[in-house]
Amino acid sequence: MSEKTILILLGSPRENGNSVQLAKALERGALEAGHVVKMRFLQEHLQCFLRDCRTCRKKDGECSIEDGYKELFFDDFLPSEGVVFATPTYWYGVSGQTKTFFDRTFCYYAASYPHSDEVIKGMSGKKIGLLCSSEETYPGATLGMVHQIQEYSRYTQSEFMGVVRGIGNKRNEVGLDPMDPLKEAEKLGRLFFSDTYSDYRIHTDRPGSVWGKKTHGHHG
Repeated sequence: MSEKTILILLGSPRENGNSVQLAKALERGALEAGHVVKMRFLQEHLQCFLRDCRTCRKKDGECSIEDGYKELFFDDFLPSEGVVFATPTYWYGVSGQTKTFFDRTFCYYAASYPHSDEVIKGMSGKKIGLLCSSEETYPGATLGMVHQIQEYSRYTQSEFMGVVRGIGNKRNEVGLDPMDPLKEAEKLGRLFFSDTYSDYRIHTDRPGSVWGKKTHGHHG
């Protein structure tokens, strides 16, 4: 398999929190598989929410917000074949940093941006993953986050390769989770580009066997 790049976008304000530990575990697996991994803390690139582009956009169509988001979006996000969002659970959703990253994409894929066609092409067809930490063991605590990333993947014609959820509150506490999410995150990183993905429609030509003669790990 040829070398590919996974961008991990860290939506936690904690530099050594549970979301970061999950991200580092995924990084280990991806590096083991021979891929390139980039890790970026969103708070270092985001200083402003999305504004009204009709009043904020420059005359040449460029976004007028100058806080590092454009460099993150064009230099790291668009070229990466895979993107993993690592976020704590805030009010049963993604962190504000993560949500703002999604919102700010509008600055560049909107028709008012002169190169929106190229941006849309770069946003499409990626492998997408989600790492989330939560202090609640309640299974529904992270469903809103999973649904958002799933729908983003569908909207951009990308493949949602899997989600790993770690339970913990204190720093590094996900390492005590008996479900071993660190091991699962490492596995997701290792199989990120080789694992089987399927999302059938009613007219899809389906094989008789999901796995056939090959054996892959599966992430639900």
